[in-house]
This record gives sequence, structure tokens and C-alpha cells, in this order.
Amino acid sequence: MIELAGILMVGSLERGLGKTRFACSLIRKFSHKCDIIGIKVTTIKEPKGGCPHEAGCGVCSSLNGHYDITEETESKSDKDTCRMLAAGAARVFWLRVLKTHLEEGILALLDIIGDDAICVCESNSLRRVAEPGLFVMVKGGDDRELKPSGVEVARLADLSVCFHRAGFDFDLDDIGLADGMWSYRAKATAIIMAGGDSRRLGRDKCMLEVAGQPMIKHIYDQLGPNFSEILISSNDKLKYDFTGARVVPDRVAGQGPLMGIASAIEVSANDINFVMACDIPRVDTFLMRRMLRECRDFDGAVPRLGGFRYEPLFAVYRKNMLKTINKLLAAGVRKIDEVYNHCRISYTDISDSRLRNINTIKDYREFVDQYNDNI
Repeated sequence: MIELAGILMVGSLERGLGKTRFACSLIRKFSHKCDIIGIKVTTIKEPKGGCPHEAGCGVCSSLNGHYDITEETESKSDKDTCRMLAAGAARVFWLRVLKTHLEEGILALLDIIGDDAICVCESNSLRRVAEPGLFVMVKGGDDRELKPSGVEVARLADLSVCFHRAGFDFDLDDIGLADGMWSYRAKATAIIMAGGDSRRLGRDKCMLEVAGQPMIKHIYDQLGPNFSEILISSNDKLKYDFTGARVVPDRVAGQGPLMGIASAIEVSANDINFVMACDIPRVDTFLMRRMLRECRDFDGAVPRLGGFRYEPLFAVYRKNMLKTINKLLAAGVRKIDEVYNHCRISYTDISDSRLRNINTIKDYREFVDQYNDNI
């Protein structure tokens, strides 16, 4: 799966729901901050599969090869690509591509616009081969016929937007763009675990400097655009005032991170809670979003390495796990992964994840050197 942090993808479950209208709204909102590239993807079945478009439109029959890329130059027309250009896009491209060659087609387009381009893209099918910075699914409130391409990828949407006659039931201010990455402030809580004693490191991990500020503030700033609430789990309430986050002490001190998780989830304003350690300086946003999606049908979502090793402090926990957690704590259980045996958990393979914990001074120095090289 290709990761495309700079692309915000807009799909739809039904036809005629204002997908282009929503895409144009985003282009108008963000085009004053940077150049936005508009992309329209039209997927074509193999010749034997028949034409999914209007008879005689020529979209399929005129395709030579696996894909074709056309740049739009006209803004005074009702075509989707023209509307994007009129909305303020710096450039707009139409990618016509065989369904079996979607990856080849989008990589060819990236060769033209650059891997770091900031884009708003209309497509359902592209989501099958690419993971964008954000995937928005537009839904209707009536009984229109569903698009097979939309049904196929609906479960991969980061958020759903309903279109009614009055417009969209969504505040565009909840979508953000910073450092080449799209963000969405979900109705969920992020909990930063800062209660450890940093024995292996020999000093407070939270206060190690990253990009000129304490590491915990560096983490907080990455999480801020993606969550409606951020909590810090720590028994030192005054220490983290500078972050602006609410600090939640353990109900009972000295019982380890499971008690910290329980205490924070109990006061969380949201059902969905993303828990992460304070020694993971770089938030893997793609993995985080993947778990937030997978948690919809489960009690929690947990990364797993090699089938048996878990990453419990970069995981998603719903409030309904609290009863089980409290019961185990009362029985003297302290291991977080013991909770998983009593709940419905979605496990996510992280064999290729970029999660990196800072446990030693060597780890810290290597991370800082790499971080500075990428700035």
C-alpha cells in the first residue's frame, strides 16, 4: 500500500452527492496556504468488463495503454476538473486508468507533480492501492443506488460526511494541513503516558529536547490536530502545565501503566481513546488512523509484532474496556496485555512500522540526528 501523506482523497457511496463540491470547498479553504493540486481519477475496467460510464462518452474507448494523464487548462466549464481549477487549485489533472493498473497510474502522476505535492483527489478506487493522508467518504441521506467502488472502500474512510439539501453536516475547520500532512480532529481522546521513571535512560524522557522543546510537547503538538481532547497520565500535575493538556493522576499510585490507562479513560470525554507512551517521539499517523478505523467494530485496537509481542502504549481503547480493566486491577493484575484476553481486540501487524521508543541516550541521539537530517 502506497502511503500518500499529502493527498486528501474524497470518495462517495452514491452518485450525485456533491463529491466535487466538497473537494472544491477544501481547495478554496487551503489554496491560500499553499499550492493545491486537484486530481480526478476515472477508473476503467478491462475491455471485457464493459463500460461503467455513459454510453458514447469516449472515456474508455479513447484510452491508449494502461493509463492517460491530462492536465486541465479550462476553468469556465461545469466539468469536475474545471470546477477544481476555478476553486483555486494551482494545477488539476485527470487520471484515466485501468483498474488493474491504478498503482502504476498514480505513481506516474506523482512523477509529474512531485512526491511532496499537496493534493485534493476525487476517487474511490484509488483507495484500494494507496493510503492517503486523509480519506473522506461522502454519504447521502436517502435510498440512492450504492456505487460498488464506494462500498468496496467505505470501511477505510477516516471520516464520513453526509450531504443533505442544506449542505454538508461537517465543519471544514476540523480538517487541517501542516508540514505536508492532512489532519482531522476526531471526536476521540489522546492519552500520553508520562508516569514512568526512565530507569534505563537515567533522566526524564519527557523533558529530552526535540526540535527545541521537551519531547512531550513535541508529541502533544503532533496529536493536537487529530484529537478533540488530549490528556496526560501522570501523578505530577504541575510538571506538564506548559503543554496545555489536562493532567490525570492515578487513582491509586504505584500500580503501573494499567492503572494510568484506567484513570485517564475514566475521565476522558470520549468513547475512543488513543494511548501512547511519552518515549515515542514520532507519531506514526498512518498506523494511528488505521487503528482508529479498526476499532469501530472492536473494544480496542493493538499493534502486534511477530504474533505475540504487543505495543500496548500505542493502542486504542474504548471506554467499555474500563469495567474489565478495573476488575483485573482489583484482582492484582498489572500486565496490560492480560486485558486483551477478556475483550474483543483488533490486532494490527507492525512488522514494517516506524514506531521507535527512546530507551537509552544512544536511542535519543540517533533519533535527533535522523530528525535533524529530515528537516
